[in-house]
Amino acid sequence: MADERVVVEGGTPGWLTPAVIVLGILAVAGLGFGWTATSHNQETRQALSVELKTVKQGVDKDIQQFKTRLAEAEQSSAELQGDLSVVTKRLRITQGELKKARAEAAQIREENAKQLAAMDTAVKGELATKASAEEVKAVTGEVTVVKSDLATTRNDLQMTRSELGTLIARNHEEIEHLRRMGERDYLEFTVDGKGKPVKVGSITVELRGTNPNRHQFSVALVVEDKRVEKRNRTINEPIYFYTRGARQPLELVVNQVLKNKLVGYLSIPKMLQPSSAGN
Repeated sequence: MADERVVVEGGTPGWLTPAVIVLGILAVAGLGFGWTATSHNQETRQALSVELKTVKQGVDKDIQQFKTRLAEAEQSSAELQGDLSVVTKRLRITQGELKKARAEAAQIREENAKQLAAMDTAVKGELATKASAEEVKAVTGEVTVVKSDLATTRNDLQMTRSELGTLIARNHEEIEHLRRMGERDYLEFTVDGKGKPVKVGSITVELRGTNPNRHQFSVALVVEDKRVEKRNRTINEPIYFYTRGARQPLELVVNQVLKNKLVGYLSIPKMLQPSSAGN
């Protein structure tokens, strides 16, 4: 009996090679896709980092500007508080001076009212005992004098008083009124032009500048061979200065300010005798 041998021939299946090729292509494609994604991710991160850096710089700049503005606002607030403090103190002083002046005026009015009442009582008593026309006329004259004195007192109350209590004249008529009171001597003067010193009593007045719109002026005063400058003073604002051995000050008052021209007066205590006056 013949042996039957079955020979099986080995070999690679036909589908394996295409499968390997496909797998290789997929692997290469996967690597390419992964590299592309990684590169895009790095670019995105770099762009995001640059954008964040720019935003941070802008925020830092805004914060610095805010800090600068805040510092300026705090400085302005401090300056305003300082100005407010000065104004408040000055207002308190002004209110105190006004209160004092009102109290003095009320006291003077009260004293005048008492004097007038006493005189009126005396006049009525005299009229009751004296019936002649001449006596009545004389009494009427006395009443007229009393009214004139009261009118003078009212004019005094309308005039401004200085810090030292002296009356400040604002024009020639008020200067004449102060002369008649006889408490001080008054020398009127006119300075017409810069560089033209004017001798007023024992002092010399030299014009340095004027501002008619603001009623301000600047002068140089020579007192006992000493030169002193007074800048940006206002009309009817007394300038005080003492001479050697004097207990009361002299008062220089300017009533009118024109272009390169001043008109005013010098008030001198009675104890001081002026030598001359320039006009």
